[in-house]
Amino acid sequence: MTDQVLIIGGRGRIGSSVARDITSHTQAKITITSRNSAAGIAVSDQLGPQVEFLSLDLADKEGLKQAIAQSNLVIHCAGPFHFRDTTVLQLCIEQGINYLDVSDHPSFTLKALECRAAAEAAGVTAIINTGIFPGISNSMVRQGVEQLDKPERIHLSYLVAGSGGAGVTVMRTTFLGLQKPFKAWIDGKWQEVKPYSDRETVEFPPPYGKSHVYWFDMPEAFTLPDTFPAKTVITKFGSIPDFYNHLTWIAAHWFPKPLMHNKAWIEFLAHVSHFMTDATNRFSGIGVAIRSEVNGLKDSQPASYCSTLVHENTAIASGCGTGSIAQLLLEGKLKKPGVWPVEQALPTDLFEETMQSRGIKIHQEWL
Repeated sequence: MTDQVLIIGGRGRIGSSVARDITSHTQAKITITSRNSAAGIAVSDQLGPQVEFLSLDLADKEGLKQAIAQSNLVIHCAGPFHFRDTTVLQLCIEQGINYLDVSDHPSFTLKALECRAAAEAAGVTAIINTGIFPGISNSMVRQGVEQLDKPERIHLSYLVAGSGGAGVTVMRTTFLGLQKPFKAWIDGKWQEVKPYSDRETVEFPPPYGKSHVYWFDMPEAFTLPDTFPAKTVITKFGSIPDFYNHLTWIAAHWFPKPLMHNKAWIEFLAHVSHFMTDATNRFSGIGVAIRSEVNGLKDSQPASYCSTLVHENTAIASGCGTGSIAQLLLEGKLKKPGVWPVEQALPTDLFEETMQSRGIKIHQEWL
């Protein structure tokens, strides 16, 4: 029988990129959902005959339950995840359906991980934080950790050009991430860090070269310390062109806090930012770069292992990250009942195999 994949929020840039990847690498039938029927039908038509559209509101629990029941795999792409609960995940567990998501906020990750025992008992494999970052980035860290005898420090840096080819939801996510300090694992203890602080220059591969990154609240900031015995985990993010970094820094440090917690204001900033990046995409591009450096010991000597990735389209790269795991689940190559961040579920050999099949090159070197 043909596999049935349900992509919730599949009309958006990320969700449709996931759908496109799955159609390229499997024979699965895909249903994408949205509240906007006209736009959803247009996207499904663009994606081809493997894809159909279903009008669905997440508030319609009965409709959601019925859609999940007709699927072999559910992929949750309806962000931002700051405001999401685990209803979709819980319904998948109740019905024994495997689950993926592109969640990117610690609050949702913590809620999802609380469902681990229930998923394990139901035999459901649920993998969260898939995509590009978090997602592919976490597997790059695992690559590096496995090269060392004792990992001590993990430094992840992300760089996105312009809009990254993503929709306004990603802009919302950025500004929501500036609302409050967060905890980071530094020198073996949790320490409070201000968002978009500690500007650092990082050498990325061409065409980006030396670029600037800042502390940013990401779920891998706590899932990586839970997975690997490192004493420090750093997660930093930056934009191209650099003046966007300065504007984001101003929003994080100068704007009144009540304003940054106002939903209408966040929505205004998101739409203005998306309008601006639409204009600058023409010369900045919409690509992404990731740099993962793991420091520690190898043969009792200090050693550093670095992995880098560059892709010309951030949204497409995110689709590859999630789509590759969907392919492995559908083919029965990956099965791990429970709820897991990607670095705890995806073996390195399968990660490298799926990245190679998608033409995504990860450069690795000892420093």
